[in-house]
Amino acid sequence: VASSDPQFSTLVTALKAADLVKTLEGKGPFTVFAPTNAAFAKVPKATLDALLKNKPELTKVLLYHVVSGKVMAADAMKMNGKMAKTVEGSSLKISVMGKVLEVDNAKVIKADIAASNGVIHVIDTVLMPKMMK
Repeated sequence: VASSDPQFSTLVTALKAADLVKTLEGKGPFTVFAPTNAAFAKVPKATLDALLKNKPELTKVLLYHVVSGKVMAADAMKMNGKMAKTVEGSSLKISVMGKVLEVDNAKVIKADIAASNGVIHVIDTVLMPKMMK
């Protein structure tokens, strides 16, 4: 799904650089919090360039955007204040501000995009594992 949508071209480039495309095309199910190109544009260029050249760190960042299982937005909204374990190993904080679902410091701007092996929620900010902040 992400590879066919131009707003995710930076994400797809990063997934290819980390050799994660096949992993995320796997059986799943996965819930992917997918940053848009605009979200990646918020990351300082030097930081993004360094990440794209450091496969282990890039892999950590990208897997921090993935949760095992299929978590639809309505289910995530019920998790307000709870943590969701990522495939990377850390946990994301789920919060609800009014009617807006947030993960860590990112807002979900479009939810519940069906994929053959899970669901994608579009977010407005690239998430960074705590040890990398």
